[in-house]
Amino acid sequence: MTDVLLEGRDLKKYYPVTKGLLQRTIGWVRAVDGISFTVERGKTLSLVGESGAGKTTAAKAVLLLEKLTSGTILFEGEDVYKFSKSQLKSQYRPRVQSVQQNPWSSMNPRMRVRDIIAEPLVVNTKKSKEEIRSRVLELLEQVGLSPDQADYYPHEFSGGQRQRIAVARALALNPSLLVLDEPVSALDVSIRAQIMNLLKDLQEQYNLSYLVIAHNLATVRFMSHSVAIMYLGQIVEYGEAEALFTRPLHPYTKALISASMLTLPEDEDKGVEKIILSGEMPSPLDPPPGCRFHTRCVEAMDICSKVVPEAKVIGKQRVKCHIYSDPSVQSAISSEHPDSAGRPEQT
Repeated sequence: MTDVLLEGRDLKKYYPVTKGLLQRTIGWVRAVDGISFTVERGKTLSLVGESGAGKTTAAKAVLLLEKLTSGTILFEGEDVYKFSKSQLKSQYRPRVQSVQQNPWSSMNPRMRVRDIIAEPLVVNTKKSKEEIRSRVLELLEQVGLSPDQADYYPHEFSGGQRQRIAVARALALNPSLLVLDEPVSALDVSIRAQIMNLLKDLQEQYNLSYLVIAHNLATVRFMSHSVAIMYLGQIVEYGEAEALFTRPLHPYTKALISASMLTLPEDEDKGVEKIILSGEMPSPLDPPPGCRFHTRCVEAMDICSKVVPEAKVIGKQRVKCHIYSDPSVQSAISSEHPDSAGRPEQT
């Protein structure tokens, strides 16, 4: 049995669309529409998809920055929404921290670095000034910065250094889970690898769990143990990272990988066909019937526009696609990979 730290069950977040002076509700934006996932202790789960897929909304729900329309978030087996205010302050919020995308806007430019990193300790603990100072210097060293830089202001650092400061601040309260929202996308390419390596080293050192929100598949493949592919508020494929990247099942996953730098020019000589999606993602206010991807899918069938596909377990992946409704197709794919006997977490 796996050691599950956090679990999301059938999470839904709908935003009302209103009209007129009386703000009458005329519809709902289905930002997240029934997703389930687990984050294991010491492991990384990445939520991947285009802009508007619902990744960030799901992350905000985990951070309790958005109240769910329905669904349950379990932390170490306990329902977070049943926690009292004191329990949230002592048992959940300190142990679930975040690192935001933009290292330029995620910290107060008028505060010195020592105060930025110390803020969580000042607010949430009763440590003395000397204990806080010692902890701040320790954190700076852990993220590869010099303790002598504690008195500097954010503008005196590069983008990569600022993101290191953001990581140090997130680690101040010894969290169990970090929510990383596009943690390296705002950085220069030459700096991204340094931050990703730092995050992996810290994960191994402190047994941290990561929930990563990303669209860059190279970043996702490097950092992830498992991956959930989101499209229009739903998870269409979920499984172990290497299995998913080596043998993607859902047409949308195949298209994402085809469009990424993971597909090289020499692949054309091997008969690997480029997949170019037509059109844009439909509106979450009025999603298509049946499979939500059918309007852009190159493998769409008549049933796809009428019936919502059920999740099918194939090897180490779970996929929602009518192509795999035929047992013979499932059997043929599984037989090609007899070592893929594990089952991914429920989606």
